[in-house]
Amino acid sequence: MAHDRTIPDRSESATWLASQLARGFTRALQARAAKLGFSPGQFPILLELWEEEGLTQRQLLDRVDVEQATIANTLARMERDGLIERRVHPKDKRAQQIFLTDKARDMREEAMAAAEAAEQAIFQGFRRFEKELLKEYIRWAIANARKL
Repeated sequence: MAHDRTIPDRSESATWLASQLARGFTRALQARAAKLGFSPGQFPILLELWEEEGLTQRQLLDRVDVEQATIANTLARMERDGLIERRVHPKDKRAQQIFLTDKARDMREEAMAAAEAAEQAIFQGFRRFEKELLKEYIRWAIANARKL
């Protein structure tokens, strides 16, 4: 007996839509970020360290909300690319604090401008209130997802 179920339209799936939006933002930021010397995946970590240097990998993990392996690989690439340096934590010799290099500190303004340009490209044609409303809905959905 054949199943007579139609394949659901992917554009009706919030999960699919969210992943496409994230991919779109990454693409929009990719070229701009590459010129400055970082990748879109490194941007959330840069944001945290621009706010507060000397965080441990654990603290970054909690703030950025990615998998342990992902953050470890990203930090290794950032160190290799001269964006961060690790120092032994003064109170816990097993932990390391993560600091930005001058290169990463100096790119902050341009990186923020690149992210803003990417956001403007993604939200082209949106009226201000539509953009703000969509961001509010996204924040709400993220808050719900974090409860899971």
